[in-house]
Amino acid sequence: MNWAFLQGLLSGVNKYSTAFGRVWLSIVFLFRVMVFVVAAEKVWGDEQKDFNCNTAQPGCHNVCYDHFFPVSHVRLWALQLIFVTCPSLLVVMHVTYREEREKKNKEKHGENCRSLYANTGKKRGGLWWTYVLTLVFKIVVDTVFVYLIYHIYEGYDFPSLIKCQVPPCPNTVDCFIARPTEKRIFTIFMVVTSLACILLSIFEIVYLVGKKCHEGMMMTKCALSRDGPPSFNSSCKPPYRLAVHKPREEMRASAPNLSFDTLMDNPARL
Repeated sequence: MNWAFLQGLLSGVNKYSTAFGRVWLSIVFLFRVMVFVVAAEKVWGDEQKDFNCNTAQPGCHNVCYDHFFPVSHVRLWALQLIFVTCPSLLVVMHVTYREEREKKNKEKHGENCRSLYANTGKKRGGLWWTYVLTLVFKIVVDTVFVYLIYHIYEGYDFPSLIKCQVPPCPNTVDCFIARPTEKRIFTIFMVVTSLACILLSIFEIVYLVGKKCHEGMMMTKCALSRDGPPSFNSSCKPPYRLAVHKPREEMRASAPNLSFDTLMDNPARL
């Protein structure tokens, strides 16, 4: 595994994620990928070789193993991790596409031209939809694989003894699984972490949609406040100011004194 490439990928995805997305990323790569690479492969190993049946009938051993374990847990988890982590690259690719458009726009119209995006990494417009759709895809993938593990293996348990009656076995054959308790613990751990990732993705979608609705309501409120009379209790500032004109002292001083006594003393002003 190329750890330098993985580190660059994590830093790129983490840069454009929300708080829920960063926690999801930590769970995936610390608890799922690391456990899968370090421990799970060693625990399963060559599981078909460690699957023993108390019969010497040719083919019975292989048929019983294929009946109870049609797909290896390790390979199924590998597919799950690939399908879950790849959609995060779409967000990084979308941001890179925006940056390239911004660069070409400046090369064509000059450095002082109007920018196409206020912030290329800001989740607005198409990038918002890309991010939400990747979350929906990750929820669907994790849900499908959790169900597949339960459906294929008839639960998340590993019994120590399995009764096999599949031809060409002559009769009911007892088969034994290597390290069933250890495999059961790892299976439950991977399922629980998958469910935690599903919940985090749902919370992140609710957060993004709620934030989008709140911003839309605030923009509508600001537009209505600008169209109507200014409100001093509004959170939106009016586009104009109410000017308060104070009387000038010069004008007050130059104004004639037209009191009743003055007019009686000077009848010529009448």
